[in-house]
Parts: sequence; C-alpha cells; structure tokens
Amino acid sequence: MLHIGCHLSAAKGFVAMGRQALAINADTFQFFTRNPRGGNAKVLDPQDALGLRKLMEENAFAPILAHAPYTLNGCSGDEDVRAFAIRTMRDDLQRMEYLPGNMYNFHPGSHVGQGVERGIEQIAAMLDAMPLDDLHTTVLLETMAGKGSEIGGKFEELRAILDAARLGDRLGVCLDTCHVYDAGYDIVGDLDGVLARFDAVIGLHRLRAIHLNDSKNPFASHKDRHEKIGRGSIGLETFVRIVNHPLLRKLPFYLETPNELDGYAVEIAMLREAAAS
Repeated sequence: MLHIGCHLSAAKGFVAMGRQALAINADTFQFFTRNPRGGNAKVLDPQDALGLRKLMEENAFAPILAHAPYTLNGCSGDEDVRAFAIRTMRDDLQRMEYLPGNMYNFHPGSHVGQGVERGIEQIAAMLDAMPLDDLHTTVLLETMAGKGSEIGGKFEELRAILDAARLGDRLGVCLDTCHVYDAGYDIVGDLDGVLARFDAVIGLHRLRAIHLNDSKNPFASHKDRHEKIGRGSIGLETFVRIVNHPLLRKLPFYLETPNELDGYAVEIAMLREAAAS
C-alpha cells in the first residue's frame, strides 16, 4: 500500500489537517510547526491533538511529518541564531509529545563560511541539547541540494552529523527527490546506484521518509526549486519507479510540489494508480 500525503497548512488545527488529507485520499501529511519564516508557534490545543490521534488511528494513517521553520540554522556563525535554533527545536519537540510516534524534519543548515566540519559540530551540539531520551518523536535530517554553504548536499555530511550526535540512533533521514537530484545524485539514470550509495554511507535503516518533488532545474544544478510531479527534469517515469521500488515503497511519501489541494489530489491519485499497477 502506498502511504502518501502532502504539505498542509496548520492554520486551522490538527483535526482540520487530518480531514483535508482524507478528502484528497491521503493517509498522512506534513505541516510546518510554526511560520516557516518566523519564530513563535501558535498556542497548542491538547484536545485538537487528541482528536487528530483518534482520526489517524481510525483511518490507518502513516506517521505524519512536522517540518521545522526555515529560519532554524544550528550551524550559523551567529551565536544568537544558533541559540534560537536550539530553543525552537526544543519547543517543537516538546509540542510533538502531544502527537507521539511521529516525525520531525529539519534542514541541517548553512555554515556561512565557518566550514563544513565546524558546521557539523554545531549541528550535532544542537541535537545533543535536545531531551531526546524523554521524547517519542523521530528527528530527521533532510537531504539538501548543496547550494551555497548548505550542509547536507552530500550523504557523507549527513553521516558525519549522525556519528557526531550523542543520540544518533534516535535520528533518521528524509530524502528529498528534488534536492538529491539537484545535488548530483542521479535518481533518474541510476536510482539503484543512488540507493546503494545511500546504504553504504548512511544505511537504509536510517531512511524514514521521502519528499516527492520534481525539479525545475537540470541535474546537479545545486538550485533547489521544486516542480510538480512529471513536469520537471526528473520526470514522471522516475517517480513511478520510486513509489514502486522494493526498498522504498513501504516508506511514507510527502509531496511538497507547488500545488493547492486540488493539485495535490491529482498527484496523489496519479501516484496511487502507478503504485497499484
């Protein structure tokens, strides 16, 4: 069975997102924990969270994916920015305790001239500042396109963070198809080879979620611009192979394509049909 959802707005609450997902034949979804360009999260309603947990159980949802704001940068050269990242992630993970057993995804960050090694040390330090022993959420590092001083454009960088973090076994990876393709991993011409490389460097047991995004840019462009499924340089044929791949098909998939709900519904139907054929 294909477990697939899309990115939904959390403005109307958890239960509303769950109902939106069901309305477009999704059985999971992703949401931002707070304004992606801002800082403060809205007040959490425990009863709303409980209502979503009940809805998910009744409808056999796959784990949902909370996404950290883009402003979270644990390897910034600015100490205040790093402190904000620690406060934000800690608060997000404490709030996720109202939805235990799900996942939290974040962009590793940009080292802004400090160098990759120093950036990795700082990201690991941020993760070590989290009370992961007392939490019931899997924290995911996202694969990145490698633009600028971004960390995570190479599998080896993610592995270094996992190795450096004190509680590495509690961490996983979310593979973004647009990002890895833009980073230079040829999922179009050699999907099996990319997965073998991922397994050799990180380990497929660490792969917990997949962002499904086509790319507006050519291979190895290091740009990171998402496109609708089948309308970019990755192409529909590759996504059909991805959702049917024996190493991937049991993972939850999350669409982050430039769509409204009706567009997501079309993509979900298309991919469900491809997975069933």
